[in-house]
Parts: sequence; C-alpha cells; structure tokens
Amino acid sequence: MPVTSPQQFIRPLVKRLHAYVPGEQPQIPDLVKLNTNENPYPPARPVLRLTRAAVDGRLRLYPDPTAARLRARLARLHRCRPENILIGNGSDEVLALAVRAFVEPASRRSRKPQVKSLVQYFTPSYSLYPVLAEAHGAAHNPVPLPPDFDLPGLGTLRRGRRWRFNAALTFVTTPHAPSGRGYATRTLEQFCRAQQGLLVLDEAYVDFAAEHALELALRYPHVLVARTFSKAYSLCFQRVGYMVGHAELIAALHKIRDSYNVNGLGQIAAEATLDHLPYYRANFRRIIATREKLSRDLTRLGFRVLPSQTNFLLVQPPRYPAEDWLKRLRDRKVLVRWFRTPDVSRYLRITIGTASEAAILVRAARAVLAGHSSPG
Repeated sequence: MPVTSPQQFIRPLVKRLHAYVPGEQPQIPDLVKLNTNENPYPPARPVLRLTRAAVDGRLRLYPDPTAARLRARLARLHRCRPENILIGNGSDEVLALAVRAFVEPASRRSRKPQVKSLVQYFTPSYSLYPVLAEAHGAAHNPVPLPPDFDLPGLGTLRRGRRWRFNAALTFVTTPHAPSGRGYATRTLEQFCRAQQGLLVLDEAYVDFAAEHALELALRYPHVLVARTFSKAYSLCFQRVGYMVGHAELIAALHKIRDSYNVNGLGQIAAEATLDHLPYYRANFRRIIATREKLSRDLTRLGFRVLPSQTNFLLVQPPRYPAEDWLKRLRDRKVLVRWFRTPDVSRYLRITIGTASEAAILVRAARAVLAGHSSPG
C-alpha cells in the first residue's frame, strides 16, 4: 500500500495532544520583557567565568551521566544523601519522568479511569501537567481551586468527592502558579499525610517565598519535591532542575532518564552557583522588594493585585479587559503574560523585573489609563 500522507504514521494519542505553549520570546529592541518569570539579574560573575572556561576540548566528551558532583553538592545543602537527588534537564524533565515512572497508561477498555493511571492536580496551575498526562496516555483529574487560589481543606475535598486521595500521582505547585499564592508547610504536610499515592510538590518559585517544604520529601516516602536553577538562579538557558525524595523513588527515575540528560556546561554552571549563594540571596531580596513596591503602585492605579510569594504578580487590571491590556502594554514595549483559559483570563501575569523595569511598567499603565496613544 503506497504512503499517501505522513499523518498515517502519527499515533492517535499524539494527534489529539494539545502541546504546552511557552511564553513568547520576541526579539524586539528595547522591549521590557515581563512575561516568562526569568530572573532580571545575571548569574554571579564567577559562574559566568567558569562556564566560559569550560568551553574547550571537553565539548567533544560526554558529560557525567549522573551529575554526581552536583548531586553531592546539593545533598550537602539539603542535608540528605546524593541517592536522594535526581538532576534533570530543567524541572520539566523530572516532572515528566515522575509521570512515566509512577503512572500506568490508561486502558482503552476501561470506561472509568483507574487510580493507577491517574495524574491529579489543582486548576489553574502549571499547564504542563495535563500535557504530561496526555502524552503518557494517562487519565488526569483537574480539581478547581477556590477563587482566592488557596488550597482547599481536606474536609472540603472529601465532601466534594472529586479529589482522589489514592491517585497514582498528584502535583501541587507551591508557591502556586499562576496566582503566586504561598502555602504554609504545615498545610502541605496535612496533604502529605492524607494522600495515599505519590505527591510531587513543585517548588519552582520557592526561593521567593517565606516557607519551603523540601523537608517533607525527606520525611515521607511518597513525597517528592521538584526544584529548578532557572527562576531564582538565572540559569534558564542551561536547563538544570532536580528532584528530591526517597532513594528508592529516585533510583526508579534514574532507570528511565536519558543517558546524558544534563549537559556538561549546565552541570558546571549549577555547581558554581552553589559556591555563590549569598549573591543570589541578595538578588532574591531585591526582587521581593521590587515585587512589594510594584504591588503597591499597581494597587494605587486600580489594579486588583493578588498576594504573591513568587517572582511574579497576578493582577486584574481596571477599565479594559486583560487581553486588551496585553496589547496596549505591548504597544508601549512592555510585554506581560495573558492566559486564554477562563479561570484566569481576566488577569495578567507580570514578572518582577528590575526596579527600573517595574517603573517603566507603571508609567505605561498610567499612560493606558490616561488614554494616551502609544509612542510611534
């Protein structure tokens, strides 16, 4: 039979898949880019120097397949063993590995999803979660958060009868994205105790928060914590993330990761980063200070600003719909993020940039409210 179309080779599952949509990365001169939650400050100078110095004859060699040096450094930082840590190509990879390792693909014969094939998460949250479930052929159970984006109490979840405490894998984004809301460790521990399946606490933004829950991954054998060097440590370009948890779970993830899943320059940059934590912690404080001032400034302009424990704000703008604000700010060379999904479509998500970038955003917002035409 002759080949008539490339479509005949694509699995039906892949044809149905709605791919994850990353934030826009435009190449526009003088654009104030506040849409992808990147750190506005560069890596520490020694990190840059050591990474540049590694661009030599080593490029012909494979990197350390297990990132042993980096795992040892992180183990000392987190007071655990290297066997408790997996390094990944960004935290996205370790999240994907968790789905592949701990969730069975759903059976086509079963009308009702089985708990062993169920990926569960609150909504709205990181929009990659349903993509990972669908790509694996698993079922997924999105459970709506209340309007204030707080975690529902266990009693509320039980009464609602939608939350599955025995789901194969549950993701909880903490601090929450896209709202920025922080969750108390004691509240998260209640979830750990109640959940019977695996629970992944996705702490991508935790360095900007008042609390963290990494200790829970070392205390409970069914809890994993995912972290990244991207958001707080200015290494988005290198793609380095990691997962912490019980050694047996981590060993299972090692079995299915790619052979050389983290590039050598990324490993060197991440190791060097851990030598200069005071520099980064000073930047965290700068970002938090800018976040609080920007929150006050936007509130004075009539924006509804949700409380944040991250490096971004979720805001409901005045006068015009959020999608309209996206265009009006872009016309003034300020790029923020708008999501089409109904539960957050009335909001804009604004990355915390430098103090000067925040000031430019506020001036642009004032101009929009004053009805001034955009420059040019």
